[in-house]
Amino acid sequence: MAKEFAKPFYHSRAWQKCRTGYVASVQGFCETCLSKGRVRPGKICHHTIWLTPENITDPNISLNWNYLRYDCQDCHNREHGRSATAEGTMFDSNGDLVEI
Repeated sequence: MAKEFAKPFYHSRAWQKCRTGYVASVQGFCETCLSKGRVRPGKICHHTIWLTPENITDPNISLNWNYLRYDCQDCHNREHGRSATAEGTMFDSNGDLVEI
């Protein structure tokens, strides 16, 4: 969920165009999975530099493709230390969801 200060940015035409172009440039695949030899569809266009109230209006950061990565939900959650696993499951060393 976007932080309150970021909501107008994520609804902006500039971000929508940037995101659409970036996703197309990586053919819609999760870049983190691809780097590990897996092919999975991406879901979240992720900023690799955390957006703050101070830098979100700087297009050299917020709209710069060099600071974006397209990830699947699982990779994005791992990046932020969140777990999307149900009780009795975990991610293995390959990032695959497995039963415990």
